[in-house]
Amino acid sequence: MRPHVLEAEAGPLVLIVDDVPESLAALHDMLDETGYTVLVASDGPTALLRARQARPDVILLDALMPGMDGFEVARRLKADERTASIPILFMTGLTETEHLIEGLAAGAVDYVTKPVKPQEVIARIGVHLRTSRQIRQGSMVQQQARNALDAFGFATITVRMRDGRLLWQTPLARELLWRYCGTEAPVTPEPVLRWLRRHGPDLCRSEPAPAEPPRLTLTQGTRRLTLRLYRSVDDPADTSADSEGGHWLIVMQETSDTSVLEALMQTFGLTAREAEVLYWVVQGKINRDIADIVGASAATVKKHLERIHAKLGVETRTAAAALALQRVPQLRPGAGV
Repeated sequence: MRPHVLEAEAGPLVLIVDDVPESLAALHDMLDETGYTVLVASDGPTALLRARQARPDVILLDALMPGMDGFEVARRLKADERTASIPILFMTGLTETEHLIEGLAAGAVDYVTKPVKPQEVIARIGVHLRTSRQIRQGSMVQQQARNALDAFGFATITVRMRDGRLLWQTPLARELLWRYCGTEAPVTPEPVLRWLRRHGPDLCRSEPAPAEPPRLTLTQGTRRLTLRLYRSVDDPADTSADSEGGHWLIVMQETSDTSVLEALMQTFGLTAREAEVLYWVVQGKINRDIADIVGASAATVKKHLERIHAKLGVETRTAAAALALQRVPQLRPGAGV
């Protein structure tokens, strides 16, 4: 329980964690003037101690700090039953998707970018305070984080470790799994299960923080679905049978080679289908495989390839692939799409 004086005399309690004194002071004054009770911490260990002692209503947490960074602080808060239900808002000057994913996967429900805007911070805190009672009663922290990932185009699912059952998925994840695998919850697609069985145990055994396991990529034509694996932090209040053994958090994103096909068309004057055939030639596919991918006969693919040779001024598929790699940088290994 929070000390009686805070309950009786003060407004909602906010813990600010930032290693920059100027940032701490500015945020403290802004929130204090708005009617909040404010605690501060300038490093990770102090933040953990004050969070356990005071049980704040919300935590504003700097992502990058020396020593224990904000991501580790968040993971430890979510692993402690005394602090697991407290909403965490990351404060970060980083806008790269990798950092957003790491913060949300660590247990944050939201983020604000630095330099922080006072009205934005107050509005975000207000939203999460209004739902804090529900957060403390269930698993809304994780649900909000996953929904935030969905909004960024990163679909998420959770899979129960002990039996591979798909327990939860965002709307985008549901659509992608059906399109790529033809499965629906609670069934986890077989390729995903094989991937989990191969790499999941290593993630469990690694301490304190493992390297990211290899990603799984599923393909459909020129589109790819990439899956990334995280060990999910379960809600300590969840004592149901479904929680036994923990959950995997899997983040998915779909990418497309449409831009590559357009580059092939423009560079060599190809039709859309010719560009698609050449794309798969570069990937090392034979005519029969290309026919299966594009939904045509092998004879039709052969005719397309003959026209491609004529337009590129080459005589073999090997020469066509080499010229495409030379003229279209997006085809080269490691190039961004």
